[in-house]
Amino acid sequence: MRKFLNKIFVLKTFKTNIILFLIALLFNSSFYKPAPKKNIANNSDNLEFTVLNKKTLSLVENFIFLKKDFNGFKEKLAFKESGGRYHCINEFGYMGKYQFNLSTLKMFKIYNGRKFLNNPELQEKVFLMNIQRNKWILRKDINWFVGSVINGLEITESGILAAAHLSGPGNVKKFLRGNGKADLKDAFGTSISNYLNYFKNFDMSFVEGIKKPRIQFD
Repeated sequence: MRKFLNKIFVLKTFKTNIILFLIALLFNSSFYKPAPKKNIANNSDNLEFTVLNKKTLSLVENFIFLKKDFNGFKEKLAFKESGGRYHCINEFGYMGKYQFNLSTLKMFKIYNGRKFLNNPELQEKVFLMNIQRNKWILRKDINWFVGSVINGLEITESGILAAAHLSGPGNVKKFLRGNGKADLKDAFGTSISNYLNYFKNFDMSFVEGIKKPRIQFD
């Protein structure tokens, strides 16, 4: 009996190691491609970075299991945006784990792209502030449309806030108030409706809507 149990344990361990090896191989060989150095606006230093190959992201998303809370929301969104990499820059100059551009960063009085990329704590703070600001801007639309169905899509608070991260709160307003007619897409072909559906049903009660959030460091 003991020998039989040992065999089962060995087989399970071997199977687990094979799965982990395949996941690691997929990350190392398929997800990222080298990109040339680029300059960040208002900064004379060059940055070495990798551009995420978004076409292969869906292959790994099935391995990620997250709680339906704010932390699960932000980590899933970060993975979708950058593979969760703080130093990622895409070919359009969007930066960091959550892929902000400089115009958005300037709203929070951040003008140095290099310092932003090298400061994970700052990136997390900016993400929260941006969500707080978007929740304030979209507070009426959240009250009006959450629980409704537009073009077959269930409208949820987390889906609305994710879509606002993708395309801006103004464009989300147009989508909701226009009954889904203004379904804009980003440069990669990702639409507002894609994010509304993909990020639905996360608990966002942790996030307070704030008109002018400020950076607060511990």
